[in-house]
Amino acid sequence: MKASQLKKGNVVSINGAPHRVSSIDVSSPTARGGNTIYRVKFYGVTTGQNIDQSFKSNDILEEMILDRKAITFLYSDPENYHFMDSESFEQYALTPDQIEEQRDYLVENMEGLFALLLNGEIVAIEIPAAVDLEIMETAPMIKGATATSRSKPATLSNGHVVQVPEYMAPGDWVRINTETGKFMARSK
Repeated sequence: MKASQLKKGNVVSINGAPHRVSSIDVSSPTARGGNTIYRVKFYGVTTGQNIDQSFKSNDILEEMILDRKAITFLYSDPENYHFMDSESFEQYALTPDQIEEQRDYLVENMEGLFALLLNGEIVAIEIPAAVDLEIMETAPMIKGATATSRSKPATLSNGHVVQVPEYMAPGDWVRINTETGKFMARSK
């Protein structure tokens, strides 16, 4: 796989060990003939260490072939996040470090998740591209506000603050893009 095809969540082999892509920062050149640089932060699945590396767009990385299983997020406790295989009902526990920023979008009994397994062990999870969360706190609704007007900050049920249209109020549900963490649309 080329560096330009990398996506957050991909698992590649670095020095023979599996590493999950945590974030990608793309720097495009301003001069002619310059190469686009991809600064990638990896999480070492087996080592637990973070690695930062830079690649040119045509650099080749070895993607690891992983098995996918449908799972359901059950609940979290102070040490682990607990998931269940949707077919065999086997349960898995993952530490907060293993699921990093994905944990912010997990809601109890959430379905539509996938476990990525390497040699029978979960190395990463895939969450849906969008999730629905409730607005817990925001400034009062402004009379006459329309869908095209300004935005205001709102605190969601997962604790994140996002910009939402002015007409939204506490108790409303919004759809959030899990890749960017930004408001997409009103839901429910």
